[in-house]
Amino acid sequence: MRIDLHSHSNVSDGTGTPAQVMREAADAGLDVVALTDHDSVGGWEEAEAEAARLGLGFVPGIEVSARDGRVSIHMLALWPRPDDAALAEILAFTREARVGRAQTIVDRISVDYLIEWDDVVAQAGDAATVGRPHIADALVARGHFGHRDEVFAEVLHNRSRYYVHHYAPEVHDAVRAIRSAGGVPVFAHPGAHARGRVVPDRVIASLAKAGLAGLEVDHRDHDEETRERLAGLVEKHGLIRTGSSDYHGTGKLNRLGENLTTVEAFDALLAQRG
Repeated sequence: MRIDLHSHSNVSDGTGTPAQVMREAADAGLDVVALTDHDSVGGWEEAEAEAARLGLGFVPGIEVSARDGRVSIHMLALWPRPDDAALAEILAFTREARVGRAQTIVDRISVDYLIEWDDVVAQAGDAATVGRPHIADALVARGHFGHRDEVFAEVLHNRSRYYVHHYAPEVHDAVRAIRSAGGVPVFAHPGAHARGRVVPDRVIASLAKAGLAGLEVDHRDHDEETRERLAGLVEKHGLIRTGSSDYHGTGKLNRLGENLTTVEAFDALLAQRG
């Protein structure tokens, strides 16, 4: 069984439709795939229908924006109830805050690069969640950079002078909201130092007590040393080790199935579904 629990469609910052992501997952030889768009469940219905047609196991998920102080955290919510009012309110507020933040970032970047808000809107299309990847795509479309990853390395990283913080729920509150909605929370790429600051081990210990289920240990942004450290935390705190691609279509270099979750880990996650 080949299981990938982290992917994105154009409902957030991926480049393919939810159905396309499912077809690409089948082509990549996956047996189970989760669609985890940022702060949105908008792609679930389309993805689930296409997955069923393909005989592909589908996991509905969300990549929930959260924070610990000023450290940005992404928390995967697997199998949450889409009609849970409290979680839906958090997601809606976060999506709205992302738009204002993106506009401010564009205003700052436009001092040094030719870019307008309409460029970003054009790249976002019908996406429910607008964010920095769409700004990156707009800069690529303008010819300033060759690829989205180059933009993040040069302009949109968390230490950039263009960076703007935005609203996100406190991470312990996010974990509790995911659990209350019947979901299973997994900390996405917790050791991705290149993206910006990461939380210390004590925060992961605290989250484990608050209801965290797992750590996404096997991820492109984790070197071997980081994976070993995170694996130790999994063992120490009784968490579940997952692996995922964090696929974004052509928006990033990540490839479906490049990191996988074991059957045993998947079954352990499924057993915690509310």
